[in-house]
Amino acid sequence: PPGFVKSSCHSRIFWMKLNKLLLQGKFFQLEINDPYAGRVLLDEKLASRCGYVLSEDVWGNPVFRASVLGCHVANKADELFSLTVNIKVSSFASMRAAVTYTYPMYCSYSSWASREIVCEENYMEVSVKTDVPAVSNDYTVAWMSALPETQNVAYQLWQLMFVSPSGRKRITVSDAAKLGYSFNNTLSRVYLRAPYHSNESDVSVVSGVNMNMVTSTSMYRQRWLLLPIDTTVSCPVDGISFTDTTLTWTVPRVIPTLVVQESTFLSKNILMGVDDQVIVNPKEKNYLLEHNETHIGITIPIGAEGGKLQSSVSGGVYGVIYTIDLFLEHTWTDADWQTTKYTVIKSIITPFMPQIPTIINNTLPEERLFNVAFGHFLPDVSLVAIAIGNVPFTLREAQHHGFKIYETPFSNRTKGFILEVSFDDPYVLKEYVNRNETKYTLLVNYTISVGPEMTLYYHSAEVECVIADIELPEAVGYCDEENLYLAIPTYGLHQYWNLYLGNKLLNRHVALTNGYLAATNSTHLILQIPLFAVGVIYKEVSFQKIKARFDVALRKVRTMETLQMFSVSCSFNSSAFIICHPDGTIMISAQMKTVPAIDMSKTKLRDSSCKPREYDEGHAFFKFHVTTCGTSVRFEGDHIIYENEISYEKETLPGQSMPTITRDPDYRLTVLCYYRAKETLVLGAFASDPSTSPPFGSGTMVPRSNTAVYRRIRQALNVVSRVSKDESFMEFYEPNMAILKRPVEPVFLELELKDESPDTELYLENCWVTRSLDFNSTPRWNITVDG
Repeated sequence: PPGFVKSSCHSRIFWMKLNKLLLQGKFFQLEINDPYAGRVLLDEKLASRCGYVLSEDVWGNPVFRASVLGCHVANKADELFSLTVNIKVSSFASMRAAVTYTYPMYCSYSSWASREIVCEENYMEVSVKTDVPAVSNDYTVAWMSALPETQNVAYQLWQLMFVSPSGRKRITVSDAAKLGYSFNNTLSRVYLRAPYHSNESDVSVVSGVNMNMVTSTSMYRQRWLLLPIDTTVSCPVDGISFTDTTLTWTVPRVIPTLVVQESTFLSKNILMGVDDQVIVNPKEKNYLLEHNETHIGITIPIGAEGGKLQSSVSGGVYGVIYTIDLFLEHTWTDADWQTTKYTVIKSIITPFMPQIPTIINNTLPEERLFNVAFGHFLPDVSLVAIAIGNVPFTLREAQHHGFKIYETPFSNRTKGFILEVSFDDPYVLKEYVNRNETKYTLLVNYTISVGPEMTLYYHSAEVECVIADIELPEAVGYCDEENLYLAIPTYGLHQYWNLYLGNKLLNRHVALTNGYLAATNSTHLILQIPLFAVGVIYKEVSFQKIKARFDVALRKVRTMETLQMFSVSCSFNSSAFIICHPDGTIMISAQMKTVPAIDMSKTKLRDSSCKPREYDEGHAFFKFHVTTCGTSVRFEGDHIIYENEISYEKETLPGQSMPTITRDPDYRLTVLCYYRAKETLVLGAFASDPSTSPPFGSGTMVPRSNTAVYRRIRQALNVVSRVSKDESFMEFYEPNMAILKRPVEPVFLELELKDESPDTELYLENCWVTRSLDFNSTPRWNITVDG
């Protein structure tokens, strides 16, 4: 078929290349069509002995090379050479029903050097003219005049002598053939073809390069005629070195076994080639051909033209391999040989070079779009699937879902794959971070097909983008005559934030329990807080004026971090009120409702020394603590009730036996403050000397009540005390466990009287914290004093 076969002749070698595209899905064989022996099937053993090479070029096209001195080559006067190859192509591995294509090749080569050496991939070959002395100069003219006699003599009359580290070995040509050697003579030449690493070969190091060498003398003996010819051959077997970016092939410039008189050595010409083409100007292709007194070096950038970069996977790692077919032709002269032409053909493959793929983040936050480039890959790589957030998609499914995937070229002849995913895609992870930002995370796992073997390679990537796209809510506060109001936007509530009243989550139950009214519309939560409801903070209180504030904390749902405080503060005019503070402070504005009016400055509490702090004609304002002014305490159900009384002292005339009758009416006003028994009553747990106390209180808290009561009343009462972990009084610390508290933190202490006698009451006198079990140890931190 047209374009199926391409051939050339270079360095006295037939080159034939088959087009792999026309062989896809098919099997082929090569036969040598010998004009005398008929068809000879080419196999590996025959190839090395007969001077054939069957391989592939870097692109995978089958390549056949043959020496013009090879077996089955028709030779006309050592100038015209022809070789006919049969190419058998079949759709079956058994080669049945094969189609045979006969392809003749011709090569003209007349400018033979005195000695020519070819170092092929699988054999070494040396050919020598038979009309020059090559062993020594001691032969007489009579010996040399007999040379023409050898030209028409069959090669069986020749013998070979090998010199190796094990000694000298002389064998016949037929025995040498059994060892893999090939020897013959043409009209004007004698040649020897040898395999690498035979028993008769030796390896020596020349200028740092390992050389495989066969030292031999070919001898023709018949009657009185003896013709010895030096057929020594030496070829490099390594000399390849690599960096991350280049490969270098080094060959010795002078090979001692081939140049006996090194002082007479003269290099005439050095050529390099790629594949079967001579490179006239290596610099144009970024190749470097250089030589010095000891070496000839060819340096090729990895990925350069003429070679092939191929993707590969090794141990689950992606990488590349570079392959290039080079040849080097060196011509020199010396005193022993007129001219030597030395040709080395080398197929070079770099080691596996890992190339960790790169993730290029071109995300566009303003467009809320992930744009991720995945590269750099050679053209033999294709993307076959992706997984987003551990959800697998074929490319078709991904496109249908709305992901955009497309290839993009890069400047160094590589390519990448672009993936576009919206921030709002359900498979993108979203996390609320900082005050008003969202972290969007794209988890992607790529599946790519690598190389002609289509090996699957997996690569995962994580791309993040944090943008400030959340607006913190702003509350609006206002008041009427009896209530405070907070209007809070509902966007993001319970998703990002929660509202807290102190340390309690402000939910519907807490709102109803505390007497708040909560109403919601499409945009806001509106809280109505009565002036005297739980949680209201009274900043300034006088007998007719109250400045009150109500605070709600906006906290993160997960971390409980407070981001913002929503507050509403107003001043109220109130003629009568009672305020029971959590710390035990009671403030009362008492209104005069008697006829006739009384002097409010003369009102008092149970303790007559407790007088009003402010007063006018119709009001009196008292402020006192539950532990003072004769305040009594009692328990009703789950409440503690503190009680006092405001009264008016009627005036009497002193010094008379009978009291004076006055018109002053009786004035008694009972004051009650209710506290839930299990609510925290903060009475001031502070160090006596904060300046010298450590910032944290440390010690074992042993409530004294139980022990003290047992000691005093001979265990007649059953009193149990515990320290709760929080205000819920649901979880308690273990007895004798160290508790760490800041000086200003509340301590949640529970004392329980487990006595069934109805006449028994429990009063807490003093409670404190020390650093040891000794009740008298110092320093001590008071929790309650005098009950």
